[in-house]
Amino acid sequence: MKGKILETLAGFIVLAIAGALLTYAYVHEKKGDLKGYPLFVRFEKADGLVVGSDVKVSGIKIGRVETLSMDKDTFEAVAKIILQEGVYIPKDSSAAIVSESLLGGKYLSLTPGGDDEHLKPGSQIHRAQSSIVLESLLSQMVFNNKDSKKETKKDHEDE
Repeated sequence: MKGKILETLAGFIVLAIAGALLTYAYVHEKKGDLKGYPLFVRFEKADGLVVGSDVKVSGIKIGRVETLSMDKDTFEAVAKIILQEGVYIPKDSSAAIVSESLLGGKYLSLTPGGDDEHLKPGSQIHRAQSSIVLESLLSQMVFNNKDSKKETKKDHEDE
């Protein structure tokens, strides 16, 4: 009987610690604290990019993705991003959706251009590279290898 009480007590302690950690994470989440200005980016595909994804320049976080929507006329993905105050991006900058790692999520990488004029709040980054879907690259590589092996076999049989 004493063993069951101790096991139950240990379970409650574990649950209390887990609850405290979740509460701490929720309270200290900084997604809403970023003050800055909005920019817009249009993509053919925004696979893997989600609301809250980081926006980085040279690997340094300078903002986040605020919203993702679809333009009903062009069927393009439209990302509204918020950049930190004091970080100004040249007009001829480009944006690309890149992977953090093979298994990780994706973020929006900005490559600053050389223009002297900066993008104003609410303007659009015109150069954008859509997300590269790893699965399609892998299947393309697999199927291309199979096709090239068949062609090689045919070439050898013809000789």
